[in-house]
Amino acid sequence: MRFHVEMFNKSGPITQSLSRTRVIRRRITKSSECPLCGGAAFYFLKVFFVAKVNITKHQYVWIMKTINFGIFNSAFTLMQVFNTEKKCIRYLESKLWKNSEPVSPYDPTSKVYRRGNGMYRCKNTGKNFNIRIGTLFEGSKTSLRKWFYAVYMVTCQTKGISSVQLSKDIHVTQKTAWFMTHRIREAFKQNYKEKFDGEVELDETFVGGKNKNRHWNKKAKKCQGRAFVDKVPVMGILQRGGKVFCKVVENTSYKQLTPPILCKVKHSATIYSDEWQGYILIPKVYKHHVVDHGHGIYVSGGAYTNTIEAFWGNYCKRAINGIYNWVSRKHMQRYFDEFCFRYNTRNVSINERFAEAILHCKSRLTYNKLTA
Repeated sequence: MRFHVEMFNKSGPITQSLSRTRVIRRRITKSSECPLCGGAAFYFLKVFFVAKVNITKHQYVWIMKTINFGIFNSAFTLMQVFNTEKKCIRYLESKLWKNSEPVSPYDPTSKVYRRGNGMYRCKNTGKNFNIRIGTLFEGSKTSLRKWFYAVYMVTCQTKGISSVQLSKDIHVTQKTAWFMTHRIREAFKQNYKEKFDGEVELDETFVGGKNKNRHWNKKAKKCQGRAFVDKVPVMGILQRGGKVFCKVVENTSYKQLTPPILCKVKHSATIYSDEWQGYILIPKVYKHHVVDHGHGIYVSGGAYTNTIEAFWGNYCKRAINGIYNWVSRKHMQRYFDEFCFRYNTRNVSINERFAEAILHCKSRLTYNKLTA
């Protein structure tokens, strides 16, 4: 097995195919220090692929830290970068394990033995494991290459992807694709510990079809205005220039809207909202500015809620209407977790967004829990 390494010499960058022995012994004129032990190291710029070879743990960890899996900005280049299952395994190990050193999910303090083919053994418990254990990929017979494609399409596409289309793309059943997408959305569950500060906008929206478009025997009565007889209310908290947080609520009363605001927004923040009475308690805790939409006022100096309203339209409603067509109340929160993740990573590259999605995959949603 050989390493494909890009190195520098006096005339510039050169690409060489070096055997394990030459990689270990090859040194440069200006010696650099190993980031782990401080000793003499080798100057690798890019390691395109590292296969399993018989090297020491120290050398394996240091080489794994230099892996560059390439830059991908489309589904086509993603499949070119991760063209084998082994590359997917190495990528997960480099992201989920510190310094790519395997950690037993059964006993993190235990010594770990390598068994080959991506398998490891926990010394204290005697159990075998791989990088899938404890992640959303656990228990799935679907290959990691298909999982990576699904993660990319859910997170990096402008409006996501439907389970029907995903099933056609990766050649699985619609039921499997639907389960995969919900597992991915479950990994994006929002963090309540991170609080917003500065200028914060509040708003709420209602998800559901228009009553006038329904069949005559399916029309709901008394559903005008803010009535949610046939709709699902969702509240949103957005920090200007920052992130957004969404929560599906039972109704838009102050009893439902106030607790999430107190949990997510610092008391030093300045809050902007419309004139809805559900925010009646906000001025008692925060500096609160109201935009009176009822009288046709949408901007008053720095007071406006246009940012979060643009989020509702561009990231949520267009995805629901154009891709998913219909979203059930039961799974509504997961869909909005997906929309929030896509908005919160809007300023990073596709590579970084994909890597961020992989870092969130340390949760597993079972099919029984999903359909309960």
